Amino acid sequence: MTRPGAPDGPWFNALARFLGPAYLRNAFTKGTEQEVGFLVEALDLRPGHRVLDVGCGPGRHALALARRGIGVMGVDLSPDFVALARVAAEREGLPARFEVLDVRHLAFAGEFDAAVCLCQGGFGLLGGTDEVDVFGRIVRAVRPGGGLAVSAFHAPFALRHLEAGETFDPATGVLHEVATLRDPSGVEAPFDLWTTCFTARELALLAEAAGVVVAGIHGVAPGAYGTGDPTLDHPEVLLVGQRR
Repeated sequence: MTRPGAPDGPWFNALARFLGPAYLRNAFTKGTEQEVGFLVEALDLRPGHRVLDVGCGPGRHALALARRGIGVMGVDLSPDFVALARVAAEREGLPARFEVLDVRHLAFAGEFDAAVCLCQGGFGLLGGTDEVDVFGRIVRAVRPGGGLAVSAFHAPFALRHLEAGETFDPATGVLHEVATLRDPSGVEAPFDLWTTCFTARELALLAEAAGVVVAGIHGVAPGAYGTGDPTLDHPEVLLVGQRR
């Protein structure tokens, strides 16, 4: 049986190249300020702190953090997205750096006051195979006592709202769909997406194994981060905690 796992290689890079700055026109990106405001409070972030943004895309969360005086290191596998983030940071003179890096190769050791991995950035695009290792790498990048925030697509929501043409592999938790995307000039094209989905309990188990003290696992939506329990109608779950 052929499972709908993500293909080998940087499959998301083709999407990023096609989208370019049009990525930031998507409705789900409009809640960045609300999300960052919640995270600053939840992780007790202050000016001068250093934050690692894993799977940063074109840098929307990293740039919003940097505007608050927080030093940010953003990493992403897409050279096109990293280039957009660098231009934005340089234009505003923000304390943010961006590097092209596969999340499976993260090798930081206690260098940051906190780490975030949001909107399926990197962590949700691994095909259901490398998540345990990558989660551990994210945690190890943070100093003991430092904060962690990881969001993931919510498996119960994906199953409840499965649409025609979509498939969900219960063995890997991977949702496969074909999305019609629009480039900066308005040209549309179909792209395959493979998103690994999680339950709240799975995130809790990952956290326990990686030495994270969980402060909460919340049901959230883009632009609506908060502290409520996950429900079947929450598209994402957000784990907030501290490295032991």
